[in-house]
Amino acid sequence: MFAMVTRTVLTGFSGLMSLTTLTLTAPAGSLAPLEWGGGPLTVEALPRVTYTAHRGGALEVPENSMSGLVAAYERGTAQVIDVDTRMLRDGTLVAMHDETLDRTTTSTGPVRSLTLRQWRKVRLRPGHGLPGSWRSERPPTVAEVLDRFGGRIVLMLEAKDPRSLRALGSLIRARGLTRSVFVNSNVPGVAARAHRMGLLAQLWRSKAQMRTDRPERWAGFVDVLDVDHKARDLDVLRAVNSGIPRVWAHTVTTPGQRDRALRLGCDGVITDVPGLLARTPVKGAKGVSAAGLRERWPVNQV
Repeated sequence: MFAMVTRTVLTGFSGLMSLTTLTLTAPAGSLAPLEWGGGPLTVEALPRVTYTAHRGGALEVPENSMSGLVAAYERGTAQVIDVDTRMLRDGTLVAMHDETLDRTTTSTGPVRSLTLRQWRKVRLRPGHGLPGSWRSERPPTVAEVLDRFGGRIVLMLEAKDPRSLRALGSLIRARGLTRSVFVNSNVPGVAARAHRMGLLAQLWRSKAQMRTDRPERWAGFVDVLDVDHKARDLDVLRAVNSGIPRVWAHTVTTPGQRDRALRLGCDGVITDVPGLLARTPVKGAKGVSAAGLRERWPVNQV
């Protein structure tokens, strides 16, 4: 028994911007995405080129806020929503990037010193210069994020505290979202642990790290390699040719940065401005061949 749905999306690729109607088919019943009245939307539904809203799109909405995440979801300009996670003193997982409350809230001090009861009194301070009008609000817990968006859109949760991985995995598994949530870390060992736990493992790397990385070593346990868009061409190429199924570039804030990443073979970007990128056509994303790059750099560098 199969169910069918159509969805109209705004696409901008190969220099063209157009409305595209997608006809999606999936088995009905418990395994079907929520769009068909069944189970969660999974990673298998992601398009060939994927946009991830970094912290919800941190230059367009208040980062890691429920209202910002709702806006990112409802605008439909990204297929994945990224949220940072940290652990409170009592083990509760919450949405927060920094180790301290100082930058993004009206409070101060380390996040890990709070209990859930204290966390509920924290209020976010929307950043200056964001478009629109945003209210101060309580930052969400990870459970609240999963309950609000889990299965409706693919999520990316960065485990800022490696010790939280078991608790994070429990929240994901309890909701049947193991194929719907990427667990992100900068540490290969954490990504390997996530993979062994049956989770989707994502590994991010900085420009400096990519100079000496050998990403092919991670192909057996990394589902997404998240590379610094500022890295050298040959380092991005090494990642693209590593055998890891998805290579996305972070943190992209301009169409030019996106276009370069796609030309080098990345199949996704993690961006603070998903709305801007969605309405700006891609230019010249025809890919760069290994042979072409080896003409510019010695083979032993690639």
